Amino acid sequence: MAPQLAWIGLGNMGRGMSKNLIEKGQLDKPLIIFNRTPKRATDLSKSLPTGKSTVASSVEDAVSKSDIIFTCVGDDAAVNEIIDAALKSGVEGKLFVDCSTIHPETTEGLAKRITAAGAEFVACPVFGAPAMAESGQLVCVLAGPKAAVEKVKPYTKGVMGRATIDFGGQPVGKATLLKVIGNSFVLNMVETLSEGHVLAEKSGLGNENLHQFIETMFPGPYAAYSTRMLSGDYHKREEPLFAVDLARKDARHAMALAKASGTQLKDLEVADAHLAQVKEHMGVRGDIASIYGAVRKEAGLKFEN
Repeated sequence: MAPQLAWIGLGNMGRGMSKNLIEKGQLDKPLIIFNRTPKRATDLSKSLPTGKSTVASSVEDAVSKSDIIFTCVGDDAAVNEIIDAALKSGVEGKLFVDCSTIHPETTEGLAKRITAAGAEFVACPVFGAPAMAESGQLVCVLAGPKAAVEKVKPYTKGVMGRATIDFGGQPVGKATLLKVIGNSFVLNMVETLSEGHVLAEKSGLGNENLHQFIETMFPGPYAAYSTRMLSGDYHKREEPLFAVDLARKDARHAMALAKASGTQLKDLEVADAHLAQVKEHMGVRGDIASIYGAVRKEAGLKFEN
């Protein structure tokens, strides 16, 4: 008999991931879903086929009825709050799988608390944009005890993701360490694209000519972010795909890890300074792609193209 699964956290990533669990995870019971804003859970459940999901009234409710509990929330404080609530009831024999982007020390702390309560823990951060979560094309990074990791694999490649990076048998913090470093690559990519497009515009090359080069040489994320910049999506969108506050949280984690390791991430420092300008200009609507607007403004252009 397949285990009972629960999903806690229905943001831009969690909605798509949980839908793919339902559609491709070969579940024989409805997925239990919970979100701190209840309307997100009820709206998602209504959009899914009848009988495929059920909405929990609380974290404790979701956890008590489940064998495997996935969490995917915005920051370290949020996931700690969820685990605090979960551990108030008996969790012995259950498996917690955290897909959040958090500091490796937070991940290790979660593992200690959960295993001390008699449960198992696997870190499973993911790489990819919300559209990739929706289409099941994420890259999932798994770390933790090998036996526990094996229990999670049936829900990663071919279900929530297109590939799995397997750190089975390694400390859980290795997965979120990779995630934080990997997200610094994304931030640096957006910074590089922003600077390149501003130079192309001001030098006379033209943005469309540069975009043609990007599509040819760097298809995939580079081309997608370039399109978001040129289309104006970076300033028109009401709900960000990768919100400025979350991007800055990832940047802080990466820079703190670098400092603790005796190195620097100077490119990331530049990107984070531009994100600070994005927050000032756009508030919570700011997106990682809005770095383009900040670079434009520094060069004497309008923030909005």
